[in-house]
Amino acid sequence: MHLAGTRRLSTKFDRDHPRYKWVALSNTTLGVLMATINASIVIISLPAIFRGIGLDPLAPGNVSYLLWMLMGFLLVSAVLVVSLGRLGDMYGRVKVYNLGFVVFSVSSLILSVDPLHGAAGALWLILWRVVQAVGASMLFANSTAILTDAFPSNQRGTALGINQVAAIAGSFLGLLLGGVLAQWDWRAVFWVSVPIGILGTIWSYASLHELSERRRGRLDIPGNLTFALGLGALLAAITYGIQPYGGHSMGWTNPWVLTGMIGGTVLLVAFCVVETKVPDPMFHLALFRNRAFSAGNLAGLLASIGRGGLQFMLIIWLQGIWLPLHGYDYASTPLWAGIYLIPMMLGFLVAGPLSGYLSDRWGARAFATGGLSLVALTFVGLMLLPTDFTYWQFAVLIALNGIGSGLFSAPNTTAIMNSVPASQRGAASGMRGTFFNSGTSLSIGIFFSLMIAGLAARLPITLTAGLEKQGVSHQVAEQVGSLPPVGSLFAAFLGFNPLKNLLGPTGELQRLPHHNVATLTGHEFFPRLISGPFHHGLVVVFTAAAAMTVVAALASLMRGSRYVHDDSPDATDAEDSEDSVGGIPAPAGSQPATMS
Repeated sequence: MHLAGTRRLSTKFDRDHPRYKWVALSNTTLGVLMATINASIVIISLPAIFRGIGLDPLAPGNVSYLLWMLMGFLLVSAVLVVSLGRLGDMYGRVKVYNLGFVVFSVSSLILSVDPLHGAAGALWLILWRVVQAVGASMLFANSTAILTDAFPSNQRGTALGINQVAAIAGSFLGLLLGGVLAQWDWRAVFWVSVPIGILGTIWSYASLHELSERRRGRLDIPGNLTFALGLGALLAAITYGIQPYGGHSMGWTNPWVLTGMIGGTVLLVAFCVVETKVPDPMFHLALFRNRAFSAGNLAGLLASIGRGGLQFMLIIWLQGIWLPLHGYDYASTPLWAGIYLIPMMLGFLVAGPLSGYLSDRWGARAFATGGLSLVALTFVGLMLLPTDFTYWQFAVLIALNGIGSGLFSAPNTTAIMNSVPASQRGAASGMRGTFFNSGTSLSIGIFFSLMIAGLAARLPITLTAGLEKQGVSHQVAEQVGSLPPVGSLFAAFLGFNPLKNLLGPTGELQRLPHHNVATLTGHEFFPRLISGPFHHGLVVVFTAAAAMTVVAALASLMRGSRYVHDDSPDATDAEDSEDSVGGIPAPAGSQPATMS
């Protein structure tokens, strides 16, 4: 029998239930895990995908399809996360987040039923990958803000640590899943997201609640347009800069590339000006006056560039050189590349949650700076390895790299999100996501360019001499050797042996003895031929990555005192406070800082 006025028993799905925060954590962790798995799952599945749609990605005119399959998802997610985070501040973070699950699930289903072949099939996949990226951006932009709303400041490190582990571990897990699923059916790469997306959609609509006050205002159309067009043009130009142009090995002199880079930079400068003039800006640039916010994002951007570059270089190293040299068939290299990268993922999974938990007590600076320092040392170690390395040495180095990344990621994210007022958490989460995703996009342009420059110095001579030793005529060998090295790089990235395609039209394979043909088109000839120039390029790439990571560590070290923004009504105004964050007056409503 129930008495009138008896208090209703709450369930863990109620917003006031003490366990609701863990419901929010589990749901948002699933969301970012699914999004980041799909950001990387295609990278390692590209050979199977292109075989499935009947398109040779290395044929003249098809490199753009390859680049946009790689870059479309990353570019769109980098551009949109700030705008979608701001929309979450205005109309409800949970509402935008839930819609992201719907968009992501529907686009994943449509991707898996591609009815077209050849170039049309590639365009279908690129278009729906862009739509999928819109859904992923909704998840990215609001998940961190939802968690910051749900957890008190003394538990955010743990919560955001778990969430960030899922986000970055998803990029590693995507490599493994892509390799496994591509062995079965290339469409399974997209099928895997459908049941997870449906489950997440139902769960999020049933369990998540708005905990923040909506900050109504006018949509900043000039700010959104200048930011999206500027960043999009800049990232697209950098992407096309690695393609050959006008007899050069790369396209940095291409007028369209120069226009995109200059125009994109001008538009981003215009965005900064617009945001200081409009009454309701998409993003409050004054947040960058807070050292905890600005230093954390700078460190995050540089760490993301280094991590993205490492991921691509390791895939090329394993799929294009090391695995074929150890007897693996080219068709199976995506699977085994994912398996051999597991130590990196395990290192991250161990260190990420632990550093998040410990940073709640001791602050972010020591863990984030120490983690980045360890990452920089692993780049030096990888640089010293021979191309045909002993696996246990490689495994130790990438495991330490994962541990370093785990030590950095969760404390850094917590420090960033703690430093902003509640009304700006969606936009701040989006800006952090923009730096994270832009770093991955930039890494392709930066590190591929450095690698191509390294290959261009040695590959033509090595390739020409190697072909001549196998009886290829001097004219044909010189012709193949003088081709832009980007073709050889992409061939290694995709786990292809390009020599059969390059020499076939010349008639050399019909003229040469059978044993020479078998050698030229076998597993070991091309990897051995490219390994010397590739190692030279690796030294250039990992030197740059180590330097970036050291700068990121210095930025992390300079983040200043531990800082948590206080949104209580009686918080002290900035001008009345003696507290400071790294020498900069604390924003209104900041809690007294403690050194970390």
